[in-house]
Amino acid sequence: MTTTTTDTGMKLRDLCDDDAFLGRALRKRDPMHAIDALRRLAHVFATSPADGLQQLVEIAVDATGADSAGISLDESADPARQNFRWIAVAGTFAEYLGGTTPRFASPCGTCLDRGAPQLYSVTKPFYDSLGVTAREIPDGILIPWHSVDQQGGDARGTLWAVSHREGDAFDIEDYRLLASLADFAAIAVRYDQQHKAIVSQARFAAAGEMANRLAHRINNPLQGLTNTLFLASQPGQDAHLYAQQALDDLARLSRTVSQLLSLDYNAQ
Repeated sequence: MTTTTTDTGMKLRDLCDDDAFLGRALRKRDPMHAIDALRRLAHVFATSPADGLQQLVEIAVDATGADSAGISLDESADPARQNFRWIAVAGTFAEYLGGTTPRFASPCGTCLDRGAPQLYSVTKPFYDSLGVTAREIPDGILIPWHSVDQQGGDARGTLWAVSHREGDAFDIEDYRLLASLADFAAIAVRYDQQHKAIVSQARFAAAGEMANRLAHRINNPLQGLTNTLFLASQPGQDAHLYAQQALDDLARLSRTVSQLLSLDYNAQ
């Protein structure tokens, strides 16, 4: 299947069914290069999984000769976020890390809708529609990935690699390597999301425990303040002493309450 939309500057075709792509001459390469790339990636995941996504796209650039590579995360499950977010980028597009592209008018969206790897190109009209200035893509590969965690959480997106230099930059061996990297991308995103959830739960639990402790701590100065104010209201020569004690109790209570309110539950 081929999609050509001249007014948006996108052209996509199913990579695995494209005879022109499948017939491209293979570039000369060290047969161990792909194996070394995957070994390097496995080492990153084993020793520093939090760095896995960024290392993955850097390996994609290095191993395929792409000018840029990235991982796009589909955020359209949230009605307020009908877009893809670039969660890891290496190469010429690195400055757009964290940026977004529209879910339903982008190469990534078409790739996910078709559920198949795409060969694509992007020209100036597409960038104009986004309001950005960027180099055209005469040759690019998009590979969909999908991840489901044990709690049923669903994440999907694309791994992409692009060239700005020529129309036949990639061959079938590049695709096979990128397909393997896309599997790693799914694992990396799932790990990243689970790690954040665990950290969030741990922080929330810690905040709840602290809040309970502070609630008990509020009780003491509050009770003391109540008693002191009662005594200060009684006639007698020690009234000014009780008044000073009340101020001290109030200051103590204020500090404790401030501590409690400083817990940002939304950030936990």
